[in-house]
Amino acid sequence: MIKQKQRTLNKLNDRIRSCINCRLSLTKQNIICGEGNLNARLMLIALSPGEHEDRESKMFIGPSGKILDKLLDLAAIRRDSIYMTNLVKCKLPKNRKPKQDEIDACSHFLDEEIAILSAKIIVPLGYYAARYILKKYALDPPLARADYRALYGKLILLNDQKIFPLPHPATLLYNPSYTEETVKKYNKLQILSHDCKLYSICPMKY
Repeated sequence: MIKQKQRTLNKLNDRIRSCINCRLSLTKQNIICGEGNLNARLMLIALSPGEHEDRESKMFIGPSGKILDKLLDLAAIRRDSIYMTNLVKCKLPKNRKPKQDEIDACSHFLDEEIAILSAKIIVPLGYYAARYILKKYALDPPLARADYRALYGKLILLNDQKIFPLPHPATLLYNPSYTEETVKKYNKLQILSHDCKLYSICPMKY
C-alpha cells in the first residue's frame, strides 16, 4: 500500500515540478512538493513556499518553520509523523498575496495530493488554505478574512473527512501577542493525532 502510494505521489510530483501553468513559474527557483509521512493522520496545508523554502526546496525551514517546529514540539507532535504541503507550489514574489488565477492553476495538484494521502485530518494553515479547503468540501466559508479566527481550533466534520483549521505559524512573526491562544489551538493536534474513545461527545467538533 505504501509503495503504491509513493509511486502515485512521485508521478504527481514530477508533474508539479514541470508545471508552467502560471506566471509564478517564471520567478521561482524551485517548485516545492509536499513532504512527510505518507501514512500521516494529519495533513498540514500552508499557502506557499517562502524565500528559504524556495531556495532549499524544503517545506517550512524559514522563520515560520522555526515557529511551527516549536508549536509541534509543545503539542508533542513529531514532524516526521505528519505530512505537509502547500496550496500554491511556487514562491509568491515579495510574499505578496496570491492571485485567484494562480490558486486555480495550482489547486488541482493539492486535490490530487489529498486523494492520494487520504489523511484523516486535513489541517489548513491560515486564511487562504482554510478558505480553499472549506470551498472544496462545499462548506460556506466566512466572507470576511477576520472571521476565520473563530474557526481556528475547531474540528469541522463532513461525512468521513475531518477538517481542523489553524492559524498559520507566520502569524506569530507579526503578532506575538497571539502566542498563548495559538499554542492552545495547536495543542489540540495531540488529541487529533490518534483515535479518541470520546470522539462522539468531543467538544472540539464544529
